[in-house]
Amino acid sequence: MTAPMTAPATEEVVLLEHQDNGVSRITFNRPAKRNAMNRAARVGIVRALDECRGRSKVIVMTGNGPAFCAGVDLKEGDVSTGDAELDRRSEWAAVQEEIRDHPAVVIAAVNGTALGGGSTLINVADLAVAADEALIGMPEIGFGLYPTLAGPAAQLRLQPKHAAWLVLTAERVNGTTAAEWGLVNLSVPLTELDTAVTALAERVASFDATALEWSKKALWKIPGEISEWTEAIAYGHEVAAELRSRSTALAEGLGRFRAGERNPGQG
Repeated sequence: MTAPMTAPATEEVVLLEHQDNGVSRITFNRPAKRNAMNRAARVGIVRALDECRGRSKVIVMTGNGPAFCAGVDLKEGDVSTGDAELDRRSEWAAVQEEIRDHPAVVIAAVNGTALGGGSTLINVADLAVAADEALIGMPEIGFGLYPTLAGPAAQLRLQPKHAAWLVLTAERVNGTTAAEWGLVNLSVPLTELDTAVTALAERVASFDATALEWSKKALWKIPGEISEWTEAIAYGHEVAAELRSRSTALAEGLGRFRAGERNPGQG
């Protein structure tokens, strides 16, 4: 058996920027490779998520250059960091779980092409805004493959015929169609993408961090794990009880409301 190569540590393939308003931005920085996810990039995402934990209410994920993410870098081969735990956490399926389990709300800012694993990132993000010009698809069927992660992610998020179209045709849909299908929340011209994503991120970050974290948990729990009505309502009560025990935001918000003051998000 050939020993795995060691990933180079010199290339800054993931950029992380923190803002003072609780918003952080993770930028995939391999534009010449259409931001394909090699080991270094996957490790960069994991480390950036770790740094955001306990600090960021909202994380924006986007790509540098004309692509959002072209999926996993299939040309790299078996590469190791030399750290078994980090290798485990930076496997592509594990990266999705890191995003899904992170307490911050994750927004995908789809600036361009998102293929295969790039579409998985859109589906695992809590919210997504795409450029009208972005192209999203799954090329795996052309290689004689079923899209191992992107397929299930789409099938869990989209209507069956929409997911089947992506899986079976290898055709790409633009941001406008992605919004119509519910693959993203909103589609705007590329020139307006940063403005739209910034406004969304700042709005979400204006809310209580604990409320956001537990609301995110509930959004993944229902209907992903709980689909029966009574059980779902019971879980909603559990979440409310957790929020009351973990944060004073609810009591303070009710106090402001009773005093006739506005809370964040009220029109």
